[in-house]
Amino acid sequence: MEPSGLTILYDGDCPFCTAYVGMARLRRDVGNVVLLSAREPHPEVTAIAAAGYDLNAGMVVIWRGRIFHGSQAVHLLAILASDGGWFNRFQRLVFGGPRRAAMLYPLLAAGRRVWLRLSGASLISHGPKSSDQRE
Repeated sequence: MEPSGLTILYDGDCPFCTAYVGMARLRRDVGNVVLLSAREPHPEVTAIAAAGYDLNAGMVVIWRGRIFHGSQAVHLLAILASDGGWFNRFQRLVFGGPRRAAMLYPLLAAGRRVWLRLSGASLISHGPKSSDQRE
């Protein structure tokens, strides 16, 4: 039986990542939404890292048995977003197209890395350290 709902793995110590997942309003038909900080020990975080997904290179969304990483993850969240609210309209405008998401997501990831460096925070210690993205 396939689990219902959607799981989002993100950097729980990044204020931008936390704000993003906190503001995303998803349609009711996605089911339960589980938010997991990739910095916390959790079997799902361990499994994603072991599968080769670099959690420092991008967030991960698991939906309907599929794994979406980086730009694919934010694109999926944009198209699953409900119609209401300024943030969802903005998110759909920016990430609603897969090409736009692929072009703009690296800027978000770079901004996160700059913030981590300036704040003295470390990278996520789970999984591979490379900057390769599996998408």
